[in-house]
Amino acid sequence: MTTRILVIGAGRSTISLIDYLLKNASSYNWFITVTDADVNLALAKTKGYLNCEAKTFNVSNEIDRKSFIQSHDIVVSMLPAFLHAEVAKDCVALGKHLFTASYVSPEMKELNKEAQSKGVLLMNEIGLDPGIDHASAMKIINQLKDKGAKITSFKSYCGGLVAPEYNDNLWGYKFSWNPRNVVVAGQSTAQYFQNGKLKFIPYNRLFTQIDTILIDGYGSFDAYANRDSISYQEPYGLKDIQTLLRGTLRMPGYCEAWNVFVKLGLTDDTYKIHQADSMTYTQLINSFLLDEKNSVRDRLRAFMGKDYNDAIEMKLDYLELFSDKKIKLNEGTPAQLLQDLLEEKWKLKHNDKDMIVMQHLFEYELNGKTHKLTSSLVVKGDDEDYTAMAKTVGLPLAITLKNFLTGKFKLSGVQIPIVKEIYDPLIKELEQLGIKFVEKEN
Repeated sequence: MTTRILVIGAGRSTISLIDYLLKNASSYNWFITVTDADVNLALAKTKGYLNCEAKTFNVSNEIDRKSFIQSHDIVVSMLPAFLHAEVAKDCVALGKHLFTASYVSPEMKELNKEAQSKGVLLMNEIGLDPGIDHASAMKIINQLKDKGAKITSFKSYCGGLVAPEYNDNLWGYKFSWNPRNVVVAGQSTAQYFQNGKLKFIPYNRLFTQIDTILIDGYGSFDAYANRDSISYQEPYGLKDIQTLLRGTLRMPGYCEAWNVFVKLGLTDDTYKIHQADSMTYTQLINSFLLDEKNSVRDRLRAFMGKDYNDAIEMKLDYLELFSDKKIKLNEGTPAQLLQDLLEEKWKLKHNDKDMIVMQHLFEYELNGKTHKLTSSLVVKGDDEDYTAMAKTVGLPLAITLKNFLTGKFKLSGVQIPIVKEIYDPLIKELEQLGIKFVEKEN
């Protein structure tokens, strides 16, 4: 009997996911329907493959959405996170399993009991971060517990960056995933444990309170705290842990420069600036500064005070923020205007390669001694389409979907990859595909 799989969304991070499903479709008797609001994206991802079709799909059309879901056995949602909820509700109502790479939302949690009662799996956080981070961390956590170790500290960091040999801009960054998520990153207050104390970092301080992380062979990286680390204390089984932190990695100097945008208000996404295309970016910056006596450069330097230096100004110069460069959008929020500029300046060029860097830092006590364990992952993309980001987001989802359909695990309700029957076969296959952590213990 043919299993019909519906993929909703065919954007830049889906190419490895869709390739994996299509390459395995004949072996497992799958039929894949790839959909997108832009059917050309779906057509491009399915070209040359059998056992599939590409269709246009407006997820906001309730009748079409339910019809698509009803006619398939399992759904993969690669939509923006805020659009998952309606898809999930339909999946539970119609008895269809759902896979996403996004964080578990409150709306998703509310569906847990009903999904369990109907035997429906709602598999979430099965991408890179979240996803590979959970699986790889839980493998080590359970191994340490099996040895009788007491874990006192766990820090986990991840960043989607540009490979060093293709790093040709002062920010050390190019987009390999949704640019909007980069521009509005960190706007939720970071929460974590440090030495047994609860800590908070509000958005206005997030990019000034950073750590330095070292990766063998790749040097140092800026690390800033990411969202709510505390919520993973219970799922990870780390009840008595003293330090628990999840963070994001960027190249050195990125965070202090990004802080200029935060402090100015250029990452605000709550209101629109009209007739923006009548302005230059210099005039946009000027509109956020009060005094008109000196140049925009001088007033920005005075405004930022000790949080400004020549290296930051060079990064702003690279973006042409002190030039006559015109804003292209007619209207948009400050965040949208900034994003439009960055998409031009931070674009992966033809044959550029991106890079994923992840590191787990454990401290634990065993037999009266304190130990440190570092587990690091570096993955590089093949080109501007087959990126490391696409691999590490798409392959965990595709592999776990295959493992579910082939009976390697049988679960229902809202799940993330923290149980052995999910993460163990996933990690083994990722290693075969070259996505492998290197562990180092002190």
